[in-house]
Amino acid sequence: MAELREVQITEEKPLLPGQTPEVAKTHSVETPYGSVTFTVYGTPKPKRPAILTYHDVGLNYKSCFQPLFQFADMQEIIQNFVRVHVDAPGMEEGAPVFPLGYQYPSLDQLADMIPCILQYLNFSTIIGIGVGAGAYVLSRYALTHPDTVEGLVLINIDPNAKGWMDWAAHKLTGLTSSISEMILGHLFSQEELSGNSELIQKYRNIIAHAPNLDNIELYWNSYNNRRDLNFVRGGDTTLKCPVMLVVGDQAPHEDAVVECNSKLDPTQTSFLKVSNPIPHSPGKLTEAFKYFLQGMGYMASSCMTRLSRSRTASLTSAASIDGNRSRSRTLSQSSESGTLSSGPPGHTMEVSC
Repeated sequence: MAELREVQITEEKPLLPGQTPEVAKTHSVETPYGSVTFTVYGTPKPKRPAILTYHDVGLNYKSCFQPLFQFADMQEIIQNFVRVHVDAPGMEEGAPVFPLGYQYPSLDQLADMIPCILQYLNFSTIIGIGVGAGAYVLSRYALTHPDTVEGLVLINIDPNAKGWMDWAAHKLTGLTSSISEMILGHLFSQEELSGNSELIQKYRNIIAHAPNLDNIELYWNSYNNRRDLNFVRGGDTTLKCPVMLVVGDQAPHEDAVVECNSKLDPTQTSFLKVSNPIPHSPGKLTEAFKYFLQGMGYMASSCMTRLSRSRTASLTSAASIDGNRSRSRTLSQSSESGTLSSGPPGHTMEVSC
């Protein structure tokens, strides 16, 4: 497996007191479906998986994940894990435009590139964080390589193939809207788009003026041609690892994520609902991710906020009743409430904050 390119860069972000700049190494490797580029931060930690991210359509790893990984409270997490940020083919910064007629990989084939990345890095297991199309890619990978995935954070995932009505709507929209506007409708709710905030204008400018817009359209087409993941609760086609499902409030994919939650193992699945998770709520997502890691047995000594302490106290109290702590939990974030309630042991738990 030949390495095509390796460069060292320093991540541009505000440093915390006493923190040194992170050095990243960017690699490109050949796979059966073309070259894939990924960037590694940190060094492998003994007996710990790598955190591997996969971005959504219209973005690359930086524009998708920097607001989360630059968040101050996330620094405690990234100090404890090596992380690998994968760019879908042609989405990396400076990527050349694919020639006319280029056959872009399907989402299934993008998932089949991940073993080449792990083999090159000699990593055995991962915790995946995916957004949108990236969440689908990581889910497909976890279905075919369950022994290598310790946990998944799936943000705004739609595990369903497009139906005929969806296709018709997509074609009609394509007649009146540009590719960039269609992708914005995938990334943000109609309410957010109508508000036309600085954030929306920023993403609209990033996508509309991207030098690799033709490549982005190819990734977009692959996403719209995805197959159904066919999750079945209690069946063979399901995710075997702990999963945290995250969806934005009024996000275009809210119903799909709720349906996905109904098809996964409730004892292994958490559900978190916030305003657009990464751009608007990196703090809430970071807190939930930290608790997710602690539930998997990592970072047990990590400091916890009032929400986590309250939830731990509630779970401990429930565990003392029947001597058995359930791993099933559902999180529902609301900016208007600060209450916490928990159901009987073994049931899903609703948390508002």
